[in-house]
This record gives sequence, C-alpha cells and structure tokens, in this order.
Amino acid sequence: MSMIRDLRAVVRPSRPSLRKGVRMDGGAYDTTRDPGTPSAVVDCAVYRDGARVETPLPLTPHEAMRQVRRDGGFVWIGLHEPTEAEFAGIASEFGLHPLAVEDAVQAHQRPKLERYDDSLFTVFKTIHYVEHDRLTANSEVVETGEVMCFTGRDFFITVRHGGQGSLRALRHRLQDDPELLAKGPSAVLHAIADHVVDGYIAVADAVQDDIDEVETDVFSPGRKGSPRGSDAGRIYQLKREVLEFKRAVSPLLRPMQLLSERPMRLIDPDIQKYFRDVADHLARVQEQVIGFDELLNSILQANLAQASVAQNEDMRKITSWAAIIAVPTMVCGVYGMNFDYMPETHWKYGYPVIMMITGVICLGIHRTLKRNGWL
Repeated sequence: MSMIRDLRAVVRPSRPSLRKGVRMDGGAYDTTRDPGTPSAVVDCAVYRDGARVETPLPLTPHEAMRQVRRDGGFVWIGLHEPTEAEFAGIASEFGLHPLAVEDAVQAHQRPKLERYDDSLFTVFKTIHYVEHDRLTANSEVVETGEVMCFTGRDFFITVRHGGQGSLRALRHRLQDDPELLAKGPSAVLHAIADHVVDGYIAVADAVQDDIDEVETDVFSPGRKGSPRGSDAGRIYQLKREVLEFKRAVSPLLRPMQLLSERPMRLIDPDIQKYFRDVADHLARVQEQVIGFDELLNSILQANLAQASVAQNEDMRKITSWAAIIAVPTMVCGVYGMNFDYMPETHWKYGYPVIMMITGVICLGIHRTLKRNGWL
C-alpha cells in the first residue's frame, strides 16, 4: 500500500505558475509531429511488472500487442492527431469501437466517459493559459486541446489533438514508479485525469489574476487616457474565454464521479478511490469558473453603469453651459434687430449696463448650477 500513499506525489508534482510561462510538463509543448516518426505514433511501449520493456528498435503497435499477449503486461501507445487511415490499423488490432474511433479521429468532442464492450473511452479537454503582457479586447486567454484515452485490460491508447498538453513528462514520471505502473492501464488513466485537472487549477489561478486586473481598472478612480467604456471589450473577451474554460471543466465532472463511485472491471479498486480526489478538485475548479462568469457579469454591468453615469454628467454639463450661453444669445438677439425706436438704443450708458446685467445673470446661473452639482 506504500505505492498508493505515494500516488499523489507521482502524478501530481509541484505545480508551477502559468503566469511565468512555465508549461505543465516542464518543457516546451509539442507543436509538430516528430520528423523521425513516419506515422502519428509518438511513443509505443510495453510495460511489464511496472517497468518498461526495452527493445533495440521502436515497437509497432502490432509487435507491442503481440508481446503483451505472449508475455503479459500492457501496452501504452501515444498518438498525435492521427488520420483515419493511420488509426485504422490500431483500431482493428485492439478491437476499438467504430464510434469511439470516429470521435478520436475527428476531435472537437465534449468531455465524456463511454464504455464500449471491453474498453473505456474517455475524452479530456486540456487547457493552456496564453501569456500576454496586458489583456486587450482581442487577447486570447486560454487555448484548448484534447486527449482521448482508450482503456482496456492490456492496453492504453492516448490520442492527442492540439499543440499543447504533451504527455511525455507524465510518462517519464510514471516510469519512475514501477509499483504504480504495475496496477495497469487504470493507473495511467488516473494519472492523466489528475494531470489534466491540475492544469485546470493552474489556469484558473492565472485567469483569476486577469479578472483582478480588469476589476481594478474598472473601479480605479481618476484613470487618465482611458476612453470611457473601453473596458467593456476587455471584459467581454475575458468572459468568452472563461466560457470556453467552462465548457472543458463542467462536462468532465460526471465522468470523474462515475469512475470514483461505480465499480468497473477495467479500473483497479486501489486506483478507483483516487478518482474521488480528482473529482473533488474538479468540482472546486468548476465552482471557481462559475464564480468567474458571475463576477465578470457584475463587472460588465458596473462598467456599463459607469459609462452611463459619465454620459449623464456630460449631458448635464453641456445643458448647463447651454443655459448660461442662452442669456447673452437672447440679449444679442433682441438688440440686434436694428429697429429705430427701441429702449436704451440711444442711451449713453446702455451698452455697458446691458453687458453688466448679462454678465451678472450668467454668473448667477453658473453659481447656481455649480452649487447643485451640474458643473
């Protein structure tokens, strides 16, 4: 049972901060297929008694499965964006269900858990935080990928889509713990689930920083050089990215609960209880993401309310100055009619008196409006 106690340490190493540009696998994400690999197969290995069986030449899936059927153990095959033709041979070799094969090749699937005959088909959405100096209305905050897993009695197949979410570092960590790998494919499935959910936690922390930044900007008094309402585009863009994050997290909760609660022939009982820990962490992330969505709604409404208040203040100022200017306009209009018989038109002090009265009236209106908060 010491292996079980160390399970979290193996599959859940210390989590780096994504805001510092560190990848979850400790290195650069795979963006292209290995030039030396003629197919979509990234790695193919046989594991027996918790250790990788070393071979002089890379194994093909057919050779690996033949070894497993002859000597025991299980085979772990990793693929990256295989075509239908590339995946057809593997699907036939391992007896994968056509519907699951179609989903794995086409990608863009909703996170789910399905059982087909003697195998489990699991879909995970991976999330990668996109670094940016400052959030703008066009900033990409999260980037998604997919990992599909086929779990059988003596095989485990991963199909990865997207340029991020490499499982190479996770494979190496698992290979460093023979006791864990000896539990078979279900241990690998748990490790991947835990790895993906840990990625969600790290991304959620980074998105929280972005939301805090936007919230501070919206409620900061006296900002200079920022057009009114300019934050609405940033908030809306961040809300769209949070929605994409939510689509990856929420549908996965039910599959993790099923893996932790329902006995399954393909899941080792010692490993199954640890899916409950993954489900708990996933539920926490889901609550966090829902909170992000609600908070952004409130921030957006506050921003729009601020813009509306600012517009009302502008209109009051414009109206106030229009009222002040109306007085000299009226006076000039009256005395600009050029009639011969008008009061005070030939009076020596008429001009200065009229100007003084006009000024006093304008000053009185100005003081009254300022006292009432219109200016």
